[in-house]
Amino acid sequence: MKVLLVNGSPHLKGCTYTALNAVAKALNEDGVETEIINVGKTNSGCMGCGYCYKEGKCVNNSDCVNEVIARLDEFDGFVFGSPVHYASASGAITCFMDRLFYAGSKSLKYKVGATVASARRGGTTATLDQLTKHLTISSMPVASSSYWNIVHGSTPEDVLKDEEGMQTMRNLGHNMAWLLKCIELGKENGIPHPIPESGNRTNFIR
Repeated sequence: MKVLLVNGSPHLKGCTYTALNAVAKALNEDGVETEIINVGKTNSGCMGCGYCYKEGKCVNNSDCVNEVIARLDEFDGFVFGSPVHYASASGAITCFMDRLFYAGSKSLKYKVGATVASARRGGTTATLDQLTKHLTISSMPVASSSYWNIVHGSTPEDVLKDEEGMQTMRNLGHNMAWLLKCIELGKENGIPHPIPESGNRTNFIR
């Protein structure tokens, strides 16, 4: 089993990375392989052009989105992390996730997902809400922890001093590993993922 952790901060090894690294270490302790990637330079949002519906990839090749889409089948779970910018997720992770989920949603369904937010002080729960909506519209089981998946601090050193925040990250990693193993055990015993209904799209303009 393998989990991809996505750092949506412009800082390669800042506060968000510190939180994600704690999650990764807990996953590793439970026998789950991990990889952390950085998307801090992603700066182009979805244009709504519909190209991905036909081609299965984004029309924009200027960043790492298509590279990740091509590798989605390698991973059993995903953790998306972001710093708080104006009580919201970073522009980089927002652009990345919008395009990733539009173009690669078929390869994300029924895989375990989680989100993480870091901030000096406020805006973390709003950021988690924003990021988690990508997961819950995509039939992804969401891994939780012993508190909301947030850490506080202005520097990585500060984050490490956030004892409850770091504990939450470790618990998230262990909970995610448990959920991944439960799903794998279910597959081995002939329990497939649900087959969703489809076809009903309500237009509120009459």
